[in-house]
Amino acid sequence: MSFHEVLFPVDIALNSEGGPTRRTDIVALVSGHEERNSPWAGSRRSFNAGYGVKSIGDIEDIIAFFEARQGRLFGFRFRDPFDFKSSKIAGAPADNDQLLGTGDGAATVFQLIKQYPSGPAAYTRVIKKPVAGSVLVAVAGASQSEGADFSLDDTTGLITLSVAPASGAVVTAGFLFDTPVRFDTDELRINLAAFKAGDIPSIPLIEVLV
Repeated sequence: MSFHEVLFPVDIALNSEGGPTRRTDIVALVSGHEERNSPWAGSRRSFNAGYGVKSIGDIEDIIAFFEARQGRLFGFRFRDPFDFKSSKIAGAPADNDQLLGTGDGAATVFQLIKQYPSGPAAYTRVIKKPVAGSVLVAVAGASQSEGADFSLDDTTGLITLSVAPASGAVVTAGFLFDTPVRFDTDELRINLAAFKAGDIPSIPLIEVLV
């Protein structure tokens, strides 16, 4: 799939609206009960970045970004204003935020993930677009240094440790991350007169699987 490793303007993104979407098929039975099933393994996020456009300069930036991505053709990075940290939004990432796995004495590669626990259930999201330079890693509680102790592929979210963790040693991480998205339209409809009067243009974005 065609993807550009470029970040949508952050100041516009952080004022957008959107969030996760699920797909659930529901069949009503004659007894009044329901059968519910989801064909999606995970959620898919969608956004309207138009709410973040506050100036003519923002519009110019959006037009240039849209043209360079050729509309819906190329995906790109987007900073979800509600979910871009391994920690709580109000906090700072720490190297023990998320459990990536447990050592077996041989494995050195671990995928970044984020857990969403609530009650007895939890959803595990694979993180493939971490922010370079933001990733903190610990093995058995000991902080690791990027470059010396581990390397990061910031296009896949894979962590490679220099030394395989001992059997039973937990591998944890903290990080910032982006959401891979694309434009969900092949046209931008911008009316400057309406914009000045307070009408926000619609700039739909939708998450893509990478």
